[in-house]
Amino acid sequence: MVTSLLPTFLASTLHSGPAALGAIDGVADALTGITKLAGGPLANDPTRRARLASSGYLGTAIATAAIGLTTAVWQVAILRGLAWMSRGIRSPARDMLLTSLARHDAYGRAFGVERAGDNAGAIIGPLLAAGLVGVLGARHTILLAFIPGVLAAVAITIAAREAKRAVGSDVGKRTLSLNLRELRHAGMARVLAPVALFELGNVATTLLILRATGLLHTSGRSLTAATSLAILLFVAHNVAATATALVAGQLADRMSARGVFAAGGVVYVGGYLIFAFGSHAWPVLLLAFVLAGVGIGFAETAESTVVARGLPDHLRSNGFGVLGLTQALGDLGSTVIAGVLWSLVSPTVAFAYLAAWMFASVVASGLLRPRHDTPPSTGAK
Repeated sequence: MVTSLLPTFLASTLHSGPAALGAIDGVADALTGITKLAGGPLANDPTRRARLASSGYLGTAIATAAIGLTTAVWQVAILRGLAWMSRGIRSPARDMLLTSLARHDAYGRAFGVERAGDNAGAIIGPLLAAGLVGVLGARHTILLAFIPGVLAAVAITIAAREAKRAVGSDVGKRTLSLNLRELRHAGMARVLAPVALFELGNVATTLLILRATGLLHTSGRSLTAATSLAILLFVAHNVAATATALVAGQLADRMSARGVFAAGGVVYVGGYLIFAFGSHAWPVLLLAFVLAGVGIGFAETAESTVVARGLPDHLRSNGFGVLGLTQALGDLGSTVIAGVLWSLVSPTVAFAYLAAWMFASVVASGLLRPRHDTPPSTGAK
């Protein structure tokens, strides 16, 4: 709900531009990465995972909804950062809960279902936002985002209890360590290279919404109508990401996570080229959003699957943390630089820049070919 409304809220209510939006989301993504790196060692202890996951979801809910109370851009930046820090600290714990509940040969499907669930929520949220913003306004609609956030915290707490039973009580307490040397020896650097290239082209979806809103508004629609239509196109992006994540999980288990990742980069290039050349026709923009949704559904599922399969249990949470840091720093670079290029040059140059990084990730995707497939730990079910 909040992501879909943030571009219009910043532009029309707080009177800021794409550079501010890019900086806010880019810095928030960087903070997410730092907290994901810290969350990796913390989630290595099975007894701590439930608290990390539930408190992270609750913190995200509170900080995100509070954006509806802001009166200045810097306040939005602080709250968005706090929300994304909570999001980061919970992520390795959530991913470890998934691997505890899934068989080793079903990791791809497990992460596909998780990504599909995340994107399914992002379908309902923008639809609610599109309906509520005309009745309640942007501020009150953002405040209502607190309700699904709290429900998410309750749901992950229930899942954590089930995962604790799956792991059992024979797993000893583990020390806090990043284990970077062991990760390097396990081949983590090979995984991070194509992931970093992909994330340098993976711009925040708020910039996609802003681009579509501007194109639709200049074609004769009012700002309200353009915003509502852009949000609906964003819903289509999430529908595509939801369906694709489920398919990507199946393909990653049965065929190759590397191939799934490369396919995601290819379709992303197509979507970005459409945004770059700036069609005012909504069906063409719909295609661009769908291609971006397919790309993220494929790539994110493949990235998590490669880490889960390629690392032993005692390194897996650290691997998720380092993966999250790489993703977030890449997103920081893509979103901030794209926002600056947009403001100083043109949106065409910004999206062409992003497409070039996506193409580079496809070229480097061969590095994701596993050297070995780590056998499941004794705690996996």
